[in-house]
Amino acid sequence: MHDGNDSDFAQGDAIVVRKRRKGIYVLPNLFTLAALFGGFYAIVMAISGRFDLAAIGVFCAMVLDSLDGRIARMTNTQSAFGEQMDSLSDMVSFGAAPAIISYVWALKGLGRWGWIAAFVYCACGALRLARFNVNTAVVDKRYFQGLPSPAAAALLAGFIWVMTDMGITGASVAWPTFALALYAGLTMVTNVPFYSFKDVHMKKSVPFVVIVLIALGIAVINIDPPLVMFGLFVAYGLSGYVIYAWRKAKGLQTSVISTSTDEPDERGLH
Repeated sequence: MHDGNDSDFAQGDAIVVRKRRKGIYVLPNLFTLAALFGGFYAIVMAISGRFDLAAIGVFCAMVLDSLDGRIARMTNTQSAFGEQMDSLSDMVSFGAAPAIISYVWALKGLGRWGWIAAFVYCACGALRLARFNVNTAVVDKRYFQGLPSPAAAALLAGFIWVMTDMGITGASVAWPTFALALYAGLTMVTNVPFYSFKDVHMKKSVPFVVIVLIALGIAVINIDPPLVMFGLFVAYGLSGYVIYAWRKAKGLQTSVISTSTDEPDERGLH
């Protein structure tokens, strides 16, 4: 028999579902913070006059930045917070840091022309990152739309590293630095396609010769790291225009955007 308190009994037996508290994944964001520290370290070293260490800081940030996304995907810890954190880290490490380093090292001697070049690079870095975030769903994954900001930063940092290693002061190559900063900055905001290497799968088996070639590549880089790495990024920084010219000659679509109706018309940046 029931005692008339059926409703109270039902309420007592009701299952209370607590809303799961949102948290932050530690592992991928740890790499993002390390990349951010690399950019911050580069700025501090530039202010201290250690431009070789400043360049190395940018390259370390580039390596760490390439790892955080892969680790997030491998461990299934992607998050909207991580994406925003990554963009802000990139702006510091590959936008502000190279601009400040190049300005302190060489561009400062050019007066207003120097800070204009540094600002153009920094502004283009911000524009490139913002465009990348909003166009992710409409861009061919095999290519970047414009020079990626880590590669642009590697061009400037690599040049400074090579010149410093050769004992050449920034004041003596101020105008080449000016030209390189403008080239790297403006190439970031073009629609020129740069191969992304995103279709290279690390989990797939490869022939033995590939491992041998990787070992040889590491050995070659070890001969003269500043010169070899700068040469590699110069080649990559020009490769987009080679792809663009090849596509143009073949009558293929030169833009990597498949459809973009909500964003500003970018035809003038081809």
